[in-house]
Amino acid sequence: MNPSSSLIALLLVVSSLNADDWPAWRGPTADGHAASGQKVPVKWSETENVLWKAEVRGRGHGSPTVFGDRIYLATADVPKEEQIVLCFDRATGKQVWETVVNSGNFVTGGHRNSSLASGDVVCDGERLYVNFLNDSAIFTSALDLSGKPLWQRRVCDFKLHQGYGASPVIFENVVLVAADYRGGGKFSGLNKLTGEILWQQDRPPIANYATPAVVNAAGKTQAVLAGCNLVSSFDPLTGKKLWEIEGSTEETVVTAVTDGSRVFLGGGYPKNHTMAVEADGSGKIAWENNTRSYVPSLLVQNGHVFGVGDSGKAVCWKSDTGEELWSEKIDKEFYGSPVMLDNRIYITSKAGVTSVFEATPARFTLLSQNQLGDESFSTPAICGNRIYLRSAKLGDSRQEYLWCVGE
Repeated sequence: MNPSSSLIALLLVVSSLNADDWPAWRGPTADGHAASGQKVPVKWSETENVLWKAEVRGRGHGSPTVFGDRIYLATADVPKEEQIVLCFDRATGKQVWETVVNSGNFVTGGHRNSSLASGDVVCDGERLYVNFLNDSAIFTSALDLSGKPLWQRRVCDFKLHQGYGASPVIFENVVLVAADYRGGGKFSGLNKLTGEILWQQDRPPIANYATPAVVNAAGKTQAVLAGCNLVSSFDPLTGKKLWEIEGSTEETVVTAVTDGSRVFLGGGYPKNHTMAVEADGSGKIAWENNTRSYVPSLLVQNGHVFGVGDSGKAVCWKSDTGEELWSEKIDKEFYGSPVMLDNRIYITSKAGVTSVFEATPARFTLLSQNQLGDESFSTPAICGNRIYLRSAKLGDSRQEYLWCVGE
């Protein structure tokens, strides 16, 4: 397939899903941008601008997936050893169905903040896809929109280190699944209709947590994956390696974004790192610095890169040179990623506080900080003039909620 055909195919995938939906990790365009022009609140609380809230069984870090009149969420009930996909009514928050995808064989341990349902459910308009770590392996499963299981594929072995949180990524007929671990993982392409493994690439024996990104950069459609000390680019249909350079950190969580010429990534172990790599296969690192962009992914808009580091500092860089234009502290401990709506950025901290700030190359302006619950590891979904958030109330027992915020 030539580059122009690949770009058309990528655009068709995006346009087949309504911009009022949030069908996958990082939204309708898979880069953290919400559809422009939406009217959503800047300020809210548990008693202001909350249209509904719904109890969520179990625990998970995955963000809400919104398609049509339904919301889908992955969760894990540890006492019952069940990994589940939940479905809620978008208008009311009422639970419509639940499907137990895996029962038993839970893998325990890892980082104190990890969960056994840390990835997002992904919707292609006809089916749902989800990754779970279970029985010392990564399994990708497909359901129909009523929750009926269609197929499940054991993708590869996986030995737990900190956790597993990579979401599936859909491109044309392929489900992309990343699984990096210290035994030597796989980057795989599965047939989305059958679960058949179409291709696999061996990965270095290093723990890593990133979700791949399908980007159109330097005239090619590329699946870009960072971590394991590498930045790697693949043809998403065939798995052919297009280019690869050393220079990333061992471990990272961020999903790549692009300005059409470069891809932007970060890392946090064993060093703090943010970088821009030319996407043409030249191997050139355009710029890099020691900002800790480890867990929250970056945003690109109009020649500028916006980021919120794990420690809570918001930064703006020029995308071509890396020149820092401003840097401001907003909060601390972020495990979710920022979402951009026009010139506003929304990001939720571990403490359940969503900071909203205006971000332009010229200035940073903090607009509000809004508390829902006591703990969150999730990224907001902003679509259809609503904000959907996942957080937990702490007390004698931990209870997760799905919240709908709107005017």
